[in-house]
Amino acid sequence: MEFKVVELEREPVEFDLELAAGAIDFGEEAEQAGNLATSGRAEVIHEHRGPRETVADIRLKGRCEGRFQVPCARCIEPVEIPLAAEFDLIFRPIGADGGAPERSITASETEIGYYQKDSLLLEDVLREQVLLSLPVRTLCKPDCKGLCPHCGANRNNNPCTCEEGQSDPRWGGLAKVRGRIKS
Repeated sequence: MEFKVVELEREPVEFDLELAAGAIDFGEEAEQAGNLATSGRAEVIHEHRGPRETVADIRLKGRCEGRFQVPCARCIEPVEIPLAAEFDLIFRPIGADGGAPERSITASETEIGYYQKDSLLLEDVLREQVLLSLPVRTLCKPDCKGLCPHCGANRNNNPCTCEEGQSDPRWGGLAKVRGRIKS
């Protein structure tokens, strides 16, 4: 869904959509499981920067809800995560802040995004909001054993026959020093 500034100037747009799995590419970080429900409102906010300069910002306020699969941080098996997130975002035309002298920004200004060509795609906003809302590190279970660093077997399914004590031969010199220190 595309929000065009010209259309939003006339009246705000209310949206209530369900996006099927695959409608948005979340990359390798997450995979959508089922529909992604989203609803909210898009409107134009005029920012007055002087007597003759006005910037048309797009305010997008809404929520999204769905289920996602993310890889376990230890064994890379998929883990299902329910997600419900709310957002209230401001998007400014790209280049609107260009040429401004260097200055410090406030915390609220770090929340400002930018749009190109007088329009904003809802799918781009949802992709960003979902990826930001998912946990950074997810485990399939608290005691996940992970993958064997030698053969790559999932230790949760089958114990591998690799020796735990195997080490990289390049560390041999340090092992000798460690042996001398202990004695």
